[in-house]
Amino acid sequence: MKTLLAILFISFFNFLNAQDIPTLKPTIGKMLDFGPTIQKEWALRDKALEDLNEGNRSWEELTSEEQATFEKYGEVYENMWDIVGGGCSWYCGGGLDTQTASSELSAQGTNTYIANNAHDLSYETAWVEGVPGYGIGEYLEYHVKPENPRITDIIIVNGYVKSDNAWKNNSRVKTLKMYVDNKPYAVLELADTKAEQHFKVDPIGYNDRHNFEQLKKKPNFTMKFEISEVYPGAKWDDTAITEIYFNGLDVH
Repeated sequence: MKTLLAILFISFFNFLNAQDIPTLKPTIGKMLDFGPTIQKEWALRDKALEDLNEGNRSWEELTSEEQATFEKYGEVYENMWDIVGGGCSWYCGGGLDTQTASSELSAQGTNTYIANNAHDLSYETAWVEGVPGYGIGEYLEYHVKPENPRITDIIIVNGYVKSDNAWKNNSRVKTLKMYVDNKPYAVLELADTKAEQHFKVDPIGYNDRHNFEQLKKKPNFTMKFEISEVYPGAKWDDTAITEIYFNGLDVH
């Protein structure tokens, strides 16, 4: 009888804890496409930018098609895989972290699937878990320095987006359980799309930022993203995340 009561108490306690964790739905952002048409446009922009930088041609000498690529893609991005670009952004002071993972798929040729791929600000690379099956329970963990600006926007690029085949054939995440300093924080409910997905959160990080030298002496904090459910891939059960990156406060 006592054992039964203990089991019921633990189950009820876990149920209450689960109710305290909010489920967050994303705002869908920029749709990502790296197909032949986009590659052609980027090649046109890159060649025109090279000519401008080297003084081979002036803006007036560019074709209307070349000028249109600048209007579409700008000139602060190094290439089509670049997420943030060289302009001013939250990453002028943010991104002070390192990443680890519970597992990583072994490299295949020149392609790696390491944890750092999930925060290298590139659409071309991805973290892929490395255990049999869909990787339920596998996770990425970000170890964040105390002086990092506070985070209010978590942006996730779900799956392996560098090509349509890579995205369809590999599994994608359906839900991620997020922890801050190993405490459950939220369940992130992801759409099965190649678009960027934005999750708004209350500021994560240290609020007292008046004395920067004292701030730097505080302990690091962690954010963990654990795979809970997946969208199965057409060919492989390997689950991929191209990027988890951030926006927030305290930079501008």
